[in-house]
Amino acid sequence: MLAIDLTGKRALVAGVSDDGGFGFAIAKALAEAGASVCVGSWPPALGIFQKLLERGKMDDSMTLSSGRKLEFERIYPLDAAYDTMDDVPDDVRESKRYKEQGDFTIAGLTARIRDDFGERGLDVVVHSLANGPEVKSPLVDTSRKGYLAAVSVSAYSNVSLVRHLAPLMRPGGNFLSLTYMAGERVIPGYGGGMSSAKAALEADTRTLAYEAGRRWGVRVNAISAGPWASRAASAIGFIDTMITYCEANAPLPRRLDASEVGGTAAFLASPLAAAITGSVVYVDNGYHAMGMAVPPPAAG
Repeated sequence: MLAIDLTGKRALVAGVSDDGGFGFAIAKALAEAGASVCVGSWPPALGIFQKLLERGKMDDSMTLSSGRKLEFERIYPLDAAYDTMDDVPDDVRESKRYKEQGDFTIAGLTARIRDDFGERGLDVVVHSLANGPEVKSPLVDTSRKGYLAAVSVSAYSNVSLVRHLAPLMRPGGNFLSLTYMAGERVIPGYGGGMSSAKAALEADTRTLAYEAGRRWGVRVNAISAGPWASRAASAIGFIDTMITYCEANAPLPRRLDASEVGGTAAFLASPLAAAITGSVVYVDNGYHAMGMAVPPPAAG
């Protein structure tokens, strides 16, 4: 039997603060395959996330198919808008949700992982990070500040993670990010520069696959997932419409399940995908293949 086996591998999933998003589904799938899993969580949400875990509020979603409970090896504070503490504004440093967290930047995360697991203690890094402060605004109405914020957190942070964490990876290491169809086709309402950020993320995936592959021997891929009603995606404001539309028009006319994205991530992280790099893999019930909407059924 050909099985996905990640026993002995360590993964970091950056961007997990609840059990409702693709990041959590990927973390769970990696654990199902035998990997130990660390997560990076946004400091303003970290306290609530930890309390939910401590009080057993997520026990049902944390239960694996074997019956054992998913346990995160480490939970790190991470705000991927900042590479080093020198980049952090004073008001953020002094915020009550940040100032007790130590170094929550990408460089700080890297130092903590090195301290915890040594120079070569990492195998998989998943970028499940996105932020578009003006996502409800049409692109043409998006401010420079809002646009750059979207690209910074949603795309450039992946470049920074590769640069900082690839040197900590063991042979066969790989990076994975999450993108969306809006990076290559128009999704009206998906604004604020987020479409541009996803396009950059996909272009960077190809370039990073070459550069990081040659320099460190790691793989870099992305999953283009169909719409999913995570708490973060709800900020878009019309996520239910997106889901219903894709369900009606995809070759497989059904709703996507986050576990399907998790399963694809586990495959891409495994030795079974050792020759796959620089790829954007669609997990959207085939919606990306459609060139025209399916006509609605005739009345009556």
